[in-house]
Amino acid sequence: MIRQPSWVGTLSGTKQIALNTNNLSLIGFGRLGLTLRPQVRSQLTYLEKKEVAARIAQITTRHELLRFEALREGLEEEMDRDPRVCVMGEDVGRYGGSYKVTKGLAPKYGDLRVLDTPIAENSFTGMAIGSAMIGLRTIIEGMNMGFLLLAFNQISNNCCMLHYTSSGQFTIPVVIRGLGGVERQLGAKHSQRLESYFQSVPGLQMVACSTPYKAKGLMKAAIRSENPVILYEHVLLYNLKERIPDEEYVLSLEEAEVVRPGEHVTILTYSWMRYMQVAKTLVNKGYDPEIIDIRSLKPFDLYTIGNSVKKTHRVLIVEECMRTGGIGASLRAAIIENFWDYLDAPIMCLSSQDVPTPYAGTLEEWTVVQPAQIVTAVEQLCSS
Repeated sequence: MIRQPSWVGTLSGTKQIALNTNNLSLIGFGRLGLTLRPQVRSQLTYLEKKEVAARIAQITTRHELLRFEALREGLEEEMDRDPRVCVMGEDVGRYGGSYKVTKGLAPKYGDLRVLDTPIAENSFTGMAIGSAMIGLRTIIEGMNMGFLLLAFNQISNNCCMLHYTSSGQFTIPVVIRGLGGVERQLGAKHSQRLESYFQSVPGLQMVACSTPYKAKGLMKAAIRSENPVILYEHVLLYNLKERIPDEEYVLSLEEAEVVRPGEHVTILTYSWMRYMQVAKTLVNKGYDPEIIDIRSLKPFDLYTIGNSVKKTHRVLIVEECMRTGGIGASLRAAIIENFWDYLDAPIMCLSSQDVPTPYAGTLEEWTVVQPAQIVTAVEQLCSS
């Protein structure tokens, strides 16, 4: 919890600010828990914000969680807060979910709030939508993102359109947990990246959680949203560990995160691609990249992205999604449409190959983006 006395300090030798419970907000900044309210934050530079965030961290108690545990904690807090929140899907009950996100929830809340379903994605997705229409707030787990294709009709024609087609008589507060990504030698059907399929559906929001802190905050925000939301979870990040605040916090569903500020080139990425570990290599080669986790796959945070483009004038998009019709293609179009005059070089986009993901590990690596490709792309952009 917030401990007194508050901290009063000087930033960069010029600005003074007092931190107390009156000017703190639970809307997170970066990887740290609490941050300043917008009217205070707007007066500070990026480095000053980081300094304040570090001070806030000193007066905030934390606990360490893996990402799947952070998702569970966010879900459990919302189920405690609101009795209308329920979960349904394959093996979510007694088994605790394929990745143990719902472990322990069925004994606590009962089989009706944590409902095991048959292997019938189209049917239980329709049931979840119907329950949302009459007032429940339902979280759907389809076990794997590829299986959600079996429910695509329910998601696209009902979940995302009923609010509009009913003239606002119904809201559909449904969260669809999209578990996906290349899972390391699990073959094509279990290595789907389908975020671009759902990005094209009107009325649907989509976010990608890449850290335990973000996972919990975005889970809570998605459950409280009145819109249908896909929470995209990469399977290789479930065991990622991080210390997160003990205090309750909720993140924005529509904000990107500046992971590393820089001056030479903007690298836009999300989810697993955030962890390609290229920043140190690029800095050693004399480049200063600004790395942004776009996080909100729909809609894009063009304010954060635009400010970076105006500063660096060069853009590299790195994604695990397919090249044709992927998230990168939509993002490139949005940047060209809105920030064309600020670009000093063509936008480059590194994506997965347009082939089914091979089972063989060596071939699998050839189909997805590797760190060396990112370094080469930055060198080409900055020399143009």
